[in-house]
Amino acid sequence: MPRSFDLAIVGAGIVGLAHALAAARRGKRVVLFDRDTQANGASIRNFGFVTVTGQQAGETWERARRSRDIWADIAPKAGIDILQLGLAVAARRPEAVEVLEAFLATDMGRECRLTSPDEALALCPSLRSDAVKAVMWSPHELRVESATAVPRLAAYLAEALGVEIHRGVSVSSVEPPLIQTGAGRFEAEAAIVCPGDDLVSLFADRIAAYGLSRCLLHMMRVDTAPRVNLGSAVMSDLGLVRYRGYADLPQAAALRETLQEEQPDALEHGVHLIAVQSADGSLVVGDSHLYADTPPPFAPSAVDRLITDEMQSVLRLPGWSVRERWTGTYASASDRLMLVDAPSEAVRLVIVTSGTGASTAFAIGEDVVADLFG
Repeated sequence: MPRSFDLAIVGAGIVGLAHALAAARRGKRVVLFDRDTQANGASIRNFGFVTVTGQQAGETWERARRSRDIWADIAPKAGIDILQLGLAVAARRPEAVEVLEAFLATDMGRECRLTSPDEALALCPSLRSDAVKAVMWSPHELRVESATAVPRLAAYLAEALGVEIHRGVSVSSVEPPLIQTGAGRFEAEAAIVCPGDDLVSLFADRIAAYGLSRCLLHMMRVDTAPRVNLGSAVMSDLGLVRYRGYADLPQAAALRETLQEEQPDALEHGVHLIAVQSADGSLVVGDSHLYADTPPPFAPSAVDRLITDEMQSVLRLPGWSVRERWTGTYASASDRLMLVDAPSEAVRLVIVTSGTGASTAFAIGEDVVADLFG
């Protein structure tokens, strides 16, 4: 007889884990499958930066706020260290200051504040105060180390909440109550498929209808000598034309025009700056965006230089050097940041089609599980 569960989840990235958490908290018996033997995809190839400020107004921003609160609650229970709090957005140009002022006038700007560069040094000691016009401080963000946080979250789900996890196992058919896998047949009342950027293995026809592609990003780990104190996560002007909470404001158009004149290569490669700090003092810095159905395996050093140039424009980093570099890929859509599709009454297909998985997945998981189980 097949093993029986309330819910089967395919995919153990942050989206799949978020759904497992939501279901297990409801007392559901959950089984989770992943084809990799350890966390290896987009969920650990990122900043671990749970971003609220700058997310698209409406549902995405609300989900980010809820997900941030769930991270804050679950992290100590799962042995996950919260390494940084807050965000400093360094504006190098008058047009960027205008975007930040407009953002602060929206509901999303509450509890954020605009400071002078000198005042911001208390929050971000490594800031190049002579190179920026103003700094917006947000208290909403938190940061974890993805490479350890995701495995610890999975371990917590298994040990504390009874989620049964099968790794190194492919899933070939999802037709509740039967789930066909490389480890045999399982039974589940419902199923949630969280495929990440695998757009062809399960429900390929459903996924194809959304016209998804994939996004390739560059990231790196930077050491400094002597060690610096970043203080908080840092972003800059380029982020204000990428993050929809800023970029959708009318004032962002003038900034984009200026950036197109002064940093056209950065815009062409989708470069913007996020810098966060790890427990060993190193910085995780990125990133870039290249969209393709099958992104190339190559990582041009010129793109890395665009990222580090932006890093140096706002941060004082003595004796910096790159310790390691990596790329990541995630599913992408031009018309949405996430999707939930229902191949049947008992199945949900969930894909975060943007780089917002760590920031919004917990809230998405709560919504989808509530929809399935009422």
